[in-house]
Amino acid sequence: MNDAQAKRAVATLGVAAMALLTGCASSVSGSPQPGASASASPPAAANPFAAMNQCALLDELLAGQGFPKASPDVADPDHACGTSKPSSATTRGLDVGLNLQAGRGYKENITDPGKARTGDVNGRPAIEEPAPLGSPGQCSIAMSVEPGSRAIVDVSSGSDTVAACDTAKQLAVQFEPKLPKS
Repeated sequence: MNDAQAKRAVATLGVAAMALLTGCASSVSGSPQPGASASASPPAAANPFAAMNQCALLDELLAGQGFPKASPDVADPDHACGTSKPSSATTRGLDVGLNLQAGRGYKENITDPGKARTGDVNGRPAIEEPAPLGSPGQCSIAMSVEPGSRAIVDVSSGSDTVAACDTAKQLAVQFEPKLPKS
C-alpha cells in the first residue's frame, strides 16, 4: 500500500469509526439527528446505486488525467473507490475517492459543522467540508441522492485545502449528471 492509499484508508476508517461511535449524525447546523440503521446496506429497492460500480465511474471521471485505474478502498470496498496520481515536475500529487453510500444522508457525519458549507452541485443539494478530518489539503463534497443516500467526492492535495476543494468541486460538477435523479 502506498502512502496515498494509506491516507485514503485512514480517512475512510476515521469517518466510519465516527459514525459507529456516535450513533447519530450531525447536520450542518450542528443539531444531532438519529443516524442510519446499523445494517450494512439497504435492500436493493432502496439502493439507488445498485446498478453502479464506483470504481468504473471514478475511472470514467478521471479518464485522460494520468490516474492509474481506481481500486476499492481498503476500509469500505463495497462502497468506496480511490486512485492516486503522484507529484511530478509540473503537477501536484492528488488522491481522489468516490463513495456511493445508500441509506446515508448527505448531512450525516459532518465533523466540523462550523466549517462546512451548504450549497448545491448542478442544483443537487450538497455540503462541502474542507479538511474533514482536520488535516489540511483534504476536501469532501457530499451530494444528496434520494431516497436518503449520498455520493461523496473526496480529494487530498498536499497541504492546500483550497486547491483540494476547487478540484473536488470540479469533479463533483462533472460526476453529478451520472447520479440517479430523484
